[in-house]
Amino acid sequence: MDLESNNNPFKKESWKTVLTLAYQSLGVVYGDLSTSPLYVYKSAFAEDIQHSETNEEIYGVLSFVFWTLTLIPLLKYVFIVLRADDNGEGGTFALYSLLCRHARVSSLHNCQLADEELSAYKKKDDFVSFDDDKNATTSSSLKYTLEKHKFLHKVLLVLALIGTCMVIGDGVLTPALSVFSAVSGLELSTYKVHHQYIEVPVACTILILLFALQHYGTHRVGFLFAPIVITWLLCISTIGLYNIVIWNPHVYKALSPYYMYKFLKKTQRGGWMSLGGILLCMTGSEAMFADLGHFSQTSIKIAFSFFVYPCLILAYMGQAAYLSMHHSLQTDYRIGFYVSVPERIRWPVLGIAILAAVVGSQAVITGTFSIIKQCSALGCFPRVRIIHTSSKRHGQIYIPEINWILMVLCLAVTIGFRDTKHLGNASGLAVITVMLVTTCLMSLVIVLCWRKSVFFAIVFIFFFGTIEALYFSASLIKFLEGAWVPVALSFIFLIIMYVWHYGTTKKYEYDVQNKVPINWLLDLSPNLGMVRVRGIGLIQTELVSGIPAIFSHFVTNLPAFHQVLVFLCIKSVPVPHVKSEERFLIGRIGPKEYHIYRCIARYGYRDNHKDEFEFEKDLVCSIAEFIRSEKPGEKEDVQASDEEENLTVVGSFSSNRGVRLSEDEADSGEIVSSTSELQKVNSLDKPRKRVRFVVPETPQINNEAQEELHELMEARESGMVFILGHSYVRAKSGSSLIKKIAINYGYDFLRRNSRAPSYAISVPHASTLEVGMVYHV
Repeated sequence: MDLESNNNPFKKESWKTVLTLAYQSLGVVYGDLSTSPLYVYKSAFAEDIQHSETNEEIYGVLSFVFWTLTLIPLLKYVFIVLRADDNGEGGTFALYSLLCRHARVSSLHNCQLADEELSAYKKKDDFVSFDDDKNATTSSSLKYTLEKHKFLHKVLLVLALIGTCMVIGDGVLTPALSVFSAVSGLELSTYKVHHQYIEVPVACTILILLFALQHYGTHRVGFLFAPIVITWLLCISTIGLYNIVIWNPHVYKALSPYYMYKFLKKTQRGGWMSLGGILLCMTGSEAMFADLGHFSQTSIKIAFSFFVYPCLILAYMGQAAYLSMHHSLQTDYRIGFYVSVPERIRWPVLGIAILAAVVGSQAVITGTFSIIKQCSALGCFPRVRIIHTSSKRHGQIYIPEINWILMVLCLAVTIGFRDTKHLGNASGLAVITVMLVTTCLMSLVIVLCWRKSVFFAIVFIFFFGTIEALYFSASLIKFLEGAWVPVALSFIFLIIMYVWHYGTTKKYEYDVQNKVPINWLLDLSPNLGMVRVRGIGLIQTELVSGIPAIFSHFVTNLPAFHQVLVFLCIKSVPVPHVKSEERFLIGRIGPKEYHIYRCIARYGYRDNHKDEFEFEKDLVCSIAEFIRSEKPGEKEDVQASDEEENLTVVGSFSSNRGVRLSEDEADSGEIVSSTSELQKVNSLDKPRKRVRFVVPETPQINNEAQEELHELMEARESGMVFILGHSYVRAKSGSSLIKKIAINYGYDFLRRNSRAPSYAISVPHASTLEVGMVYHV
């Protein structure tokens, strides 16, 4: 579940707002983390540790759990990583976006200098002052090194993609692990029947229902999420406190780090391997950073520090206290959490656990949808169909193809493994890999963005990286016992992402190398047989300057184009959101009488694209506002070399500050109306709508602008046609075998099976003209 909030780290929030957000975050952020007590002890003692009559093993595991929760989720994420927000947004791509803005290493191929004038670009990125000349010099040196070597660009991109792929893998494994662990309590009441005959069908049924209900969105039942998680945390902490008081009040001694040393000394290799299960106690910690954009830093810190963290510590201490006094149970740790629950309340606890597991799984699945949307926006994932399940909360999305793929994979690993040991091994590797990627990217943020000393970055990566590397090695050693699953899943998704990114980059490079000079377009005239037809022609292109080769291909075969021609580029920029008043860059190609414009629509990686009708309105209004606000006597002849400098920032229709479009019979304000009467459309009896521009109060518009607005309105009344390029990309002769496979088979397959651009999905077929062309890259 995602909640929309104006998350501004410099905006003063009332305590009521902070506490409300903290309450809401409990159901969204901490669902996964709160269910970890279900499987941590079971996974830690899964055949790796030889049990004894002493409590050293139990105390050692508790000590590791306590210090792991304290150092990683609390110290690393709450007090350090949360500060590295990207205009209030968090997650792997937020860190990558920050680095792309401070050092020009972006994977986006059509970046412009004008993008750096966006308010989100220029916003102060942290809360610390960094005026130290020495630190600034170090930051500049590192920035220069990163920008100079293209290989480092790819390394940084691959690192971000690995983290993203592991998050997707976690979206497969976490629901399976959480739900299966929750229903494992059934074996206490059905001990006469083999537990797998009960648990696996029940877990699969719950998972199928969970994924089947995704298309409804979470806004209808989202209000239940926080109460469920709060009830669950209070339940396990109360049970933990009860077990401490009744069974072993001295269990607090195990919090000493000395017990970690005794544990490893006694258990040696088995203890080291058990770390792969212990690390599951921090499953879901990354969500505190990834979901930052829907809440606020203060609310997440309060919720974790004062409620989630104490509840989890009490729960783990209670389990350890019970197990320390029941050594006879150490021969069978399959039961895990539920054996420490008093028998009288076991069934109610089982029900709450299943609900909490569903809530935690829901948050992970929705988070997977969000990160795939970000990848697609930044050109690193094939375009997929994105459905917004709530009109009020922009973050609630549903991706049908991804949902069913996740469901099939989730059921496959549940049925294939049938126990929490292998599921825990798989989930543990995915979790710790994402954390390692975050640590690596954060060390660069500390130097490049915060401009702190390299010493702080080294201390950060050495301290947290060493801890995480220890857990990573313990997870990797169990490669054949389930840990291969996230590696295989991530490898597949990584290949898909990189092939798509490589193919789109090569296609763009071909466009740049084969673009037509603007003078070629200006030389076209009626003397050459060129005809201007009524209406607006919208040519989709990824180029921000010059004329795409696909348009010259179109004109060569059909020597006609519309009375108003717009070269449209819809592109993503490495910021989460672009303000509506900064949405468009508008420029003119050639003299005014040519009526040829360039329009660049900019979107952040978390922005939602509008539907076709609203987009058309925005586009026409932005051009009209450009015409109205253009100063008389400005340079008309725009050459390709200086075209970018002549683009003007124009707000979208939703900003409502400039020219607005009215297609009704009447409107208020000063109206520049068309003189044409209602006409018939072909042989149909449907009258055309009267197109009017509502102009804000302004000094008198000159005659040239009046005529140009009149021409634009007439073209709008005649209709708008989208001219889309349908490219067939092929590797050129002489290419390597790997390149031929990647382009001719991989990228071609992904392109044919991906969705059309979001702004063209809802365009009527009668208003679309596709131009096919073969690209040899």
